[in-house]
Amino acid sequence: MASYLTNESITQKLKVANTHPFQKIFFMKKVVFALVFSGLSLAVMAQVSVGLKAGANITNFTGGNFDAVKKKAIVGFHAGGFLNIALGAISLQPELLVSTQGARIDSVNGSYDWKVTYLTVPVMLRYRSAGGFYLEAGPQFGFKLSEDVKNEKIDAFAKNLDLSAGAGLGFQTKGGFGIGGRYLVGLSKVGDFDAASSGGIDPDFKNSVIQVGIFFKLNK
Repeated sequence: MASYLTNESITQKLKVANTHPFQKIFFMKKVVFALVFSGLSLAVMAQVSVGLKAGANITNFTGGNFDAVKKKAIVGFHAGGFLNIALGAISLQPELLVSTQGARIDSVNGSYDWKVTYLTVPVMLRYRSAGGFYLEAGPQFGFKLSEDVKNEKIDAFAKNLDLSAGAGLGFQTKGGFGIGGRYLVGLSKVGDFDAASSGGIDPDFKNSVIQVGIFFKLNK
């Protein structure tokens, strides 16, 4: 009987909430307050740290049609900072980096590098073990800063936006120093030119980047 009255009482309250607009608004406010409070609680529990990182890039182009020329990997660099938001063993790490990418082109006219400098924003979801080893994966957004392409037939070589997906691993000490590696595979077309005006080179190629570097947390 008590259980029946309790269920009937709850049903009546829900009917009242659906009948009276003001009570419905009050109910929604309580739901929003509960969600905001939960979010703030997680934010308080999370450990936020900032740091610096730098290292080498080994880059090349993949896909497209390079039958008329030969392409080779070149060495560039990446450098910048990061923000790590950790909740236990899981963390989210957005970064802001300057990164040089491209490839070396060998043709009958000689050998030269095609380089593009990006401002990249990787957003990595990371799992770190108790021993300090970590795995990471996530997207990267690249915004072109400049380009150096020695080809008079090409006015604009690379698109302004470059999208990639990355995965990596590394090790971080308790003191905040770490070393890591990451592979970035291009998802969007790099070339911003016509094949006819470039001497037969297909612009539908993508970036391929291997990064190896060190990092250091500024706060613990």
